[in-house]
Amino acid sequence: MLAGVLRRLLRTLVTLLVSSFLIFAALYLTPGSPLAFLTHGHSLSPEAIHSIEAQYHLNKPFLERYWLWLTGLLHGDLGRSTITREPVTTLLSPRIGVTLLLVAMGALLIVSGGIVLGVLAGVRGRRTDGVVLTVTTIGLAIPSFVTATILINYLALKLGWFPVYGAGSGFADRVWHLTLPAISLALGLVAYVALITRAAVRVEMGSDHSETARSRGLREGLVIRRHVVRNALLPIVTVSGITVASLVAGVAVVEKAYELPGIGAYLVDSVSNNDFPVVQAICLILVVVYVVVNAVVDVTYLLLDPRLRTGRR
Repeated sequence: MLAGVLRRLLRTLVTLLVSSFLIFAALYLTPGSPLAFLTHGHSLSPEAIHSIEAQYHLNKPFLERYWLWLTGLLHGDLGRSTITREPVTTLLSPRIGVTLLLVAMGALLIVSGGIVLGVLAGVRGRRTDGVVLTVTTIGLAIPSFVTATILINYLALKLGWFPVYGAGSGFADRVWHLTLPAISLALGLVAYVALITRAAVRVEMGSDHSETARSRGLREGLVIRRHVVRNALLPIVTVSGITVASLVAGVAVVEKAYELPGIGAYLVDSVSNNDFPVVQAICLILVVVYVVVNAVVDVTYLLLDPRLRTGRR
């Protein structure tokens, strides 16, 4: 067990290292020189250009620049914005909390809603199964920005049940403000988890060990809890982990739709402004979240399937 966890931890660290290199190198793969981005095309004196090159280490070899950037990250230094000249850490600190809470709320909706709907569809009769299939199919077909528009127009503007824009202040108020964005972010993924859960549960409902448990006189509810759901957990955990990790890809669209002061919306603005230190920092944060969630899923595999601990299938 410990060896498996250590292997996955090492794999995670290697993935993060490679990702950081690619994110840093992406600045130098875009058209134009880094100096042109930093000066925004303005003509500067040689002294000013020399100062900028020294500040951003442009007068050093590429690998040395990457090493200086990486060691700065390890010390909490994400660089300085080329627009405001403020430390990137200062600019992102108030925004990270909004995005993390939004992702956490979306993840809670995905896992709880998707698994409950999938289990109901898998164990109940045709009517429940048909309703769940209809709802999940609609949820999969509607993009998150369309969901956001519908929810804003009806639940926020017409009915006034929820705030329209902003993230609120204080934990309870912030949760209230982020409820609609979390639903917009998670709706399609809830449907995806529900469909996979339904398929896994239906397979286990007709499996030999479930039929054997019924032949021994166990109640159906006990068969479902002990044999059906437990044995269906591995594919459910797999798809839940993938979908939760993919939330980071859709957070920018939802934050822009609801005018939330999160790092996803700030990423869009920073790309438009060519503020590459901010873009690099946000991309790295999103990659870290994605990789860490996948690492947690890998460790959960070890807990759920003893065969993975010994390397046997």
